[in-house]
Amino acid sequence: MASLAAVAALLAAGLSQPAPAAAVSSSAAATAASVDVTTFSQGWTNPWAISFLPDGRSALVTENETARVYRLRDDGSKTLVGTVPKVVVFAPGDAAVGGLLGVAPSPTWDGVRDKSVFFMHTTATETRVVRMNYDGKSLSGYTVVLGGIRRGSNHHGGKIAFGPDGYLYVATGEATQADLAQDVNSINGKILRITKTGAPAPGNPFGNHIYSYGHRNPQGLAWDSKGRLWSAEIGQEATDELNLIQPGANYGWPRCEGYCDVKGMTNPKATWDHTAATAQIAVVGDSLYASTLRGFQLWRVPIDAALGGTGDSAKAAVFAGRALRALTKVPGKNELWLGTTRNGDGKDEILRVTIH
Repeated sequence: MASLAAVAALLAAGLSQPAPAAAVSSSAAATAASVDVTTFSQGWTNPWAISFLPDGRSALVTENETARVYRLRDDGSKTLVGTVPKVVVFAPGDAAVGGLLGVAPSPTWDGVRDKSVFFMHTTATETRVVRMNYDGKSLSGYTVVLGGIRRGSNHHGGKIAFGPDGYLYVATGEATQADLAQDVNSINGKILRITKTGAPAPGNPFGNHIYSYGHRNPQGLAWDSKGRLWSAEIGQEATDELNLIQPGANYGWPRCEGYCDVKGMTNPKATWDHTAATAQIAVVGDSLYASTLRGFQLWRVPIDAALGGTGDSAKAAVFAGRALRALTKVPGKNELWLGTTRNGDGKDEILRVTIH
């Protein structure tokens, strides 16, 4: 269990001290007291994404550099189900430079009639979305669903998730080529909306794969109880963003980072200093939760405050002391599974965050 007192003890001992720009503020005290954090599963190496299977009791977890995929059950046990082929990581040891990224089981997956599981990963030449078969025991097959996403040294985006409409949403980075984010003929620096075959989903605003544009490095996607899509995005020199995604909207990069008054640009609903490296998000009840890689914190943002323009003043850190990325809500529970990262081979953990 991690309370504010436990966090303070960690920091006093000099263990995994958060960056000064993202330290836990005193305004977070009441919020932090209502969250319990315990170690749920150990022996991981840079877990990048956690996505539940339709059974609601187990999830698939990707490891960034090893390209391994595990099934993690609600009792904490895990089983290796395979590896994703053709994964290429630049400069191993830094989880920012590609590898195996997001995972999204088909919403109707049952291991028999529907075996489809989707992954996003980098190769030597591109970033791609692929489909593999999972029969409940092991992965097989490999089909490119959407290729041609440019890869750079980093800024790959990487989160994929099926929306309430049954289509697959794909967060792509601009691959360190900032101008691509504003190019509606490029699939980089975008949130895409596609079918299971990789075709543009019906009703997309530009008649192609693009759902929204002007993104730098979005790594988080989540829907709230009203069906609204939110995204978290890592900034460059100024600001990380929490955005409410609207079809056809322009989120500003590279002309805007954070809030700006440029006509036609959509402002974020909450922000962090870019030193936080805000990564993934999940919704529990009426709040969004955001993991941070360099800020070493888990944040809560009340949705009503974000919608009302007070997201920055209302947000609060609820846990600190670890570099964090992979994040998902546990179906049917007020609970999150949260992955630590960048601690070395076999030294990362999946944490259970219980929200009271």
